[in-house]
Amino acid sequence: MSQPVAHLQNLRYRYTAAGPRWVLEEINLRVEPGEYLLVCGASGSGKSTLCRTFNGLIPHFHGGRLEGRVRVAGLETREHPVSELFAHVGMVFQNPEAQLFNSTVARELAFGLESLGLPPAEIVRRVEESAATVGIAHLLDRNPHELSGGEQQLVAIAAALALRPALIVLDEPYASLDPANVRRVRAALREVHRRGTAIVVTEHRLQRVVADADRMVVLHQGRIVLDGPPRRVLAEELAPFGLNLPPVVRVAQALGLPEVPLTVEELAPALDGRALPPEVLPSRSAPGPAGGVPVLQVEGVTFAFGKTPVLRGVDLTLRAGECLALVGANGSGKTTLIKQFNGLYRPRRGRVVVLGRETRRAKVSQLARHVGMAFQNPNDQFFRFRVREEIEVGARALGRYDEGWLRELVALFHLEPLLERSPYRLSEGEKKRVAFASALAARPEVLVLDEPTTGQDWPFRRALGELLAALRARGQTVVLVTHDLEFAERCADRWVVLAGGEVVANGDPWEVMADEAAMSRAGLEPTQSFRIQALTLPAGG
Repeated sequence: MSQPVAHLQNLRYRYTAAGPRWVLEEINLRVEPGEYLLVCGASGSGKSTLCRTFNGLIPHFHGGRLEGRVRVAGLETREHPVSELFAHVGMVFQNPEAQLFNSTVARELAFGLESLGLPPAEIVRRVEESAATVGIAHLLDRNPHELSGGEQQLVAIAAALALRPALIVLDEPYASLDPANVRRVRAALREVHRRGTAIVVTEHRLQRVVADADRMVVLHQGRIVLDGPPRRVLAEELAPFGLNLPPVVRVAQALGLPEVPLTVEELAPALDGRALPPEVLPSRSAPGPAGGVPVLQVEGVTFAFGKTPVLRGVDLTLRAGECLALVGANGSGKTTLIKQFNGLYRPRRGRVVVLGRETRRAKVSQLARHVGMAFQNPNDQFFRFRVREEIEVGARALGRYDEGWLRELVALFHLEPLLERSPYRLSEGEKKRVAFASALAARPEVLVLDEPTTGQDWPFRRALGELLAALRARGQTVVLVTHDLEFAERCADRWVVLAGGEVVANGDPWEVMADEAAMSRAGLEPTQSFRIQALTLPAGG
């Protein structure tokens, strides 16, 4: 048997701040050279912690107590610093901004190569090659901190690929990416895998990666509970571990197929126009209220950063009680548009009206009473030192503090154990939950969630969907900015598609997904559920 590229033996680990609780327990895992391993499990199962053991961040950076052995490329991680392991393990974090610190994208990609002492010509060649591989050659002269979250993720992935390590570890690499970039990164990882690089990927949305993996490991409460080829693992009951089976697998089970399919293409021959039980695929969101009162109007809005146009004549009306999803490629203008809603940005041309008040004539503090927002990166909105204070501060400042409602939010988002902790020291998923609770605390008429499901497991996404449905029933307007089209399909009754700062489609989600021209222009792909349903319709249906 060949030497594994990574070998974890009887591994146990706990953070200092976590007290006596072991975050990882009795982990025994071999990653073979050239193996593609998918690690999945509910939030808090230990996935991100496991990733940090491969490159020595645990224990060298995070401290805590580590028992057992972790060997990577033959090196005991406890005995070798992160700087030495850096040459063997490429790491892409869940929050890419946390690992970007150079003034340009080109320097970001070159930094690790310079640390390895490579010749300048080789550095230039690798920077250009890795940038082209993930489609960011046009960003090389840009400041990475001025890019969208998805673009930052691509930069971090390109930096890891440029190192050509024996092992690349990616923690939720697709979370902030649009479908076109997901395809690009998947293709890049398949290619480096073909060349013999071992890959470890964590992911909640299994349909994005399961067809690429050789092997699938399920973590539950810090332990490995399932380990094997994806088809075999997917045949097991995964709901107790906080995982949702891909639609193709649920349909195959309902039809009693002998082998688990991993793609729609594998499932298609078994469908052949057959009707599916209604409970197999997720139900769609109820239509929005007909003739609801307009609460927010965007009229001919144009906006630019310097000479770079971002929004081009956008028109949009939001009505009380509807849930609208803003979807589109990375950099299409989605986040810029929602920052017009609460006055963080003001239109260059056109106007935005919130409950009859034009944003140009209102203070951000006034608009915050009516438009609550949770940003894509929660760190951008935290400014208190305890979670309890972070949740309460906005509601108190706006005169809308309601202790009973805050208790409901704490319970809903499972924040009770975190209330006395610093929001800055939480996991990315925990930070998201704190940001949601903060945005909801003042009961705004319009709730805007920017990439709300990033880093969140299936139980949370299901609970969030139920909460949004309850809020809509009370007449609240909800806006989702998301690349998670499966979540948008279930929760939003209307999609607005942006491409190049323009609205290219606006309507019922399934009507939008059927508009091939608009979807192609926006770089989007229909959901698995939509594609499966389309295969069951009679010709011309």
